Amino acid sequence: MSYQNILSAFTKRLKPADQNNEHKLTFSQSRIEVLSGLTVALALVPEAVAFSFVAGVAPLVGLYAAFIVGLITAVFGGRPGMISGATGALAVVMVALVAQHGVQYLFATVVLMGLIQIGIGVMRWGKFIRMVPHPVMLGFVNGLAIVIFLAQLEQFKVSDGAGHHVWMSGTSLWITLSLVLSTMGLIWVTPKLTRLIPAPLVAIGVVAAVAIYFDLPIPRVGDMASVKGGLPSFAIPDVPFDMEMLLVILPYAIILSLIGLIESLLTLNLVGEMTNQRGGASQECIAQGAANTVTGFFGGMGGCAMIGQSMINVKSGGRTRLSGIAAALFLLIFILFASSIIELIPLAALVGVMFMVVIGTFAWQSLRILRIVPKSDALVIILVTVVTVAEDLATAVVVGVIVSALVYAWNAAARIHAHARPSETLEGALVYDIEGPLFFGSAAHFQELFDPVNDPETVILDFMDSRIVDQSGLQAIEAVAGKYAQFGKRVQLRHLSRDCHKLLAKAGQLIVENDDDPDYGLVVDYDIQLGRISAGH
Repeated sequence: MSYQNILSAFTKRLKPADQNNEHKLTFSQSRIEVLSGLTVALALVPEAVAFSFVAGVAPLVGLYAAFIVGLITAVFGGRPGMISGATGALAVVMVALVAQHGVQYLFATVVLMGLIQIGIGVMRWGKFIRMVPHPVMLGFVNGLAIVIFLAQLEQFKVSDGAGHHVWMSGTSLWITLSLVLSTMGLIWVTPKLTRLIPAPLVAIGVVAAVAIYFDLPIPRVGDMASVKGGLPSFAIPDVPFDMEMLLVILPYAIILSLIGLIESLLTLNLVGEMTNQRGGASQECIAQGAANTVTGFFGGMGGCAMIGQSMINVKSGGRTRLSGIAAALFLLIFILFASSIIELIPLAALVGVMFMVVIGTFAWQSLRILRIVPKSDALVIILVTVVTVAEDLATAVVVGVIVSALVYAWNAAARIHAHARPSETLEGALVYDIEGPLFFGSAAHFQELFDPVNDPETVILDFMDSRIVDQSGLQAIEAVAGKYAQFGKRVQLRHLSRDCHKLLAKAGQLIVENDDDPDYGLVVDYDIQLGRISAGH
């Protein structure tokens, strides 16, 4: 591919397509995108450094991951405006691997993690994120807001000189709190005065200028670690390529890939709701996978979407891929050339920005609707919030989906009913009109709806207002027919829909005599001697 073709393809990634409801890159919008990217990059630095410490690796490992993952997902991801990088959800899983086997095993794991995510994207499994119920999403954003808030409290600790961190006190504490509140106030008031510059960037600039000019005795970015470094270099992870190594990294790679995709896809949905965009789940999976695969070969710890930074970007006006690309490039510039300046920024300014993200992320309306929605939905919202804070986002979402599914199954199981009436076409026969889905949850109750002892010789089960969903439903029908057969009575099934007809056929319990059976009106007799259901007309 020629240079011109590469440039053309890259430019197309920057220019959003109209069918995706993305914003066009005018000069004014480009300025907003670049400034928004700068704001995000400033917020990324302390986050990447902090997550590196959590994972037990050098700060540059997290910073390189933030740059590489952020750049690749910004160009190829499924949702313009999203920001990706090193995250705490992944770091807490990585720490055990690094402690036991070293950082090279981490790099190999990140490569395999990326390949798994690419496979999930190619198989288009990202679409299953649609199965996440809205109460789970509310619990997710609430829990995440709390997690972001709690993470910022660590910035109010200082070293005591003996290797321990203690809470601030005295003058440093009051100055820090004042700067945090000043940052929040500037973010709130700036949009009322001008929208030429993103409010968080204005706040960071003003607060940093005051802190530097007056040389205030407060923690700075440089107090966490130096962010100075060179370009990331390519290297194959220095691990033995054998089955023993694979067995070590595979469980971590699977867990990390799933956590990363769950967090990324939920962030994708959240950003989509704010920017009125749809689709892109499978594309995001592939982009995240490619980003992590590349990161593993360039000494990065891997990453996924970052909801906090994504909210900063969207609220600062970032709507296209340019903002994410700018954030990644600014981060690289900080590492290569501007580390001495970035290290002077007070952490209080960045904490104030993240506190505003917390306020904007938390679904405050969920507190009001807890009294309105069904109790089961309220329980799911609270449960997902608590598990997110206590464990991690992926576990919380899985728990929420399982509980929601169980609640749905329980409610659906209660909908199975049967109304008995005399048959209009077959003299002496009794018809049971079945209502509701017949599946594993309702199978037991279904069998209790009939009276084999007192019913007439012929009983017809009419499924006009019902459908058979699974094997448990088939087994329930056979169990009912078997009970009637014990008393020398027979059961007929009527009005099976075409999909139910096919389900019976696949189960080997239905001998189809005529492929031209209508969608409804099929009658099936139970033949006790054959021990299976046979078709009749």
